Amino acid sequence: MKNVAGLLLVLVVSACSTTSPDVVQRGDAQRLSTVQDATVLSVRPVTVEGTQSGMGSVAGGLVGGVAGSSVGGRREGVIVGVLGAVAGAVAGNAIERSATREDAVEILLQMRNGERRAIVQARGAETLVPGDAVILVMTGGKARVTRAPR
Repeated sequence: MKNVAGLLLVLVVSACSTTSPDVVQRGDAQRLSTVQDATVLSVRPVTVEGTQSGMGSVAGGLVGGVAGSSVGGRREGVIVGVLGAVAGAVAGNAIERSATREDAVEILLQMRNGERRAIVQARGAETLVPGDAVILVMTGGKARVTRAPR
């Protein structure tokens, strides 16, 4: 039973990722990025919904099925095991979704060329406010906003 619970934890944690501007993905390291100057127009808090990869459901179903099958005799164990697997799958999906949800900000930018752009990114160490000079860093289709160097 401990091994199955451990498997659930590993699967749920491995499904987690971040959009934090303070974390650079391994594939983005040592890549040339495009940088544009901008000014922050507005910042508002948003929530990035969690993922549902199915791994939480599978792991929860395994845990629930194994736990339920150990109840009572053979016949009861099968019935309770099936019910435990279904309940575990629902719970595992909810846990995965909750564990991968992120607090984020939507940043509206005024670019130097007059265009306006918006980006959603996880909350980082920097707190941006309207009027801040920032840079928009774009790497391989991904973008992040950070305070401009002074």
